[in-house]
Amino acid sequence: MRFIINLTKYMGLLFVSFAYGSCTDTTEIKQHNWVLDWSDEFNTMTSDSLPDPAKWTYDIGNGTSGWGNSELEYYTKRTTNVKLDSIDGVKCLKITARSETYEGYSYTSARIKTKGLFSTQYGRIEARIKQPYGPGLWPAFWMLGSNIDTNVWPACGEIDIMEYKGQQPTLVHGTVHCPSRSDSTIDVYITQDFGYANTRLDTGYHIYAVEWSAGCIDFYLDDILYREITRTDMDTEKATWVCDNPFFIILNLAVGGGYVGDPNTNTTFPQSLLVDYVRVYKEDVQ
Repeated sequence: MRFIINLTKYMGLLFVSFAYGSCTDTTEIKQHNWVLDWSDEFNTMTSDSLPDPAKWTYDIGNGTSGWGNSELEYYTKRTTNVKLDSIDGVKCLKITARSETYEGYSYTSARIKTKGLFSTQYGRIEARIKQPYGPGLWPAFWMLGSNIDTNVWPACGEIDIMEYKGQQPTLVHGTVHCPSRSDSTIDVYITQDFGYANTRLDTGYHIYAVEWSAGCIDFYLDDILYREITRTDMDTEKATWVCDNPFFIILNLAVGGGYVGDPNTNTTFPQSLLVDYVRVYKEDVQ
């Protein structure tokens, strides 16, 4: 694989893109006519202050071995961990990680999903998010194949629209996971990090998105295309492309785990992931 560094000016801001292999030129933005298909603006308060139950359900607990990642939190649906709120004039979803003893764990947080309520195949999937800050914090905006109950991960596929390490506040990570051709229980992934040189993602809201079509997923930060991952890329890695099926959406804030490491003395709690909205667009083919 070749390693490319692109330094590009965009609206007066310098950003750095690290690309592997046959990454599409970041200046080549594809034109689409998007029409809103589904959204949650998190503007309408519910009687219990929780997210709209017609759109979101919950993962509760710690899963198997910290959801497979050695995470340290216990996910709940308490309003201390997940609620609709208004912060600095923005009505939003607030997912909060806390340092507290609960159900035998030292941290709590929340993980919500559209599984069984909404799934999508292709289109633009985006969210406007303000990140938390601190070592050991791992927020994510991502998707899993809706057939996960019959095709256990990674065979169902995974699209990580946004992953973020709390100790690296200028970087976002976008990733596609598919199963190995030789063994569907083996995860093969292609990932890309990207960020601004002088702008932290925890000090304001930013838009994280993918534009997804047959055999291709483009990753965006604030409408800057920073990576394209394709079926051909997965073929090169000897993996089976499984990202042409319906996927559901997940939002969560993990604590600890192999991806991000554990919190330390520089991590203050509580910390919150704020989501202004989630929107799903389809291509208008008329």
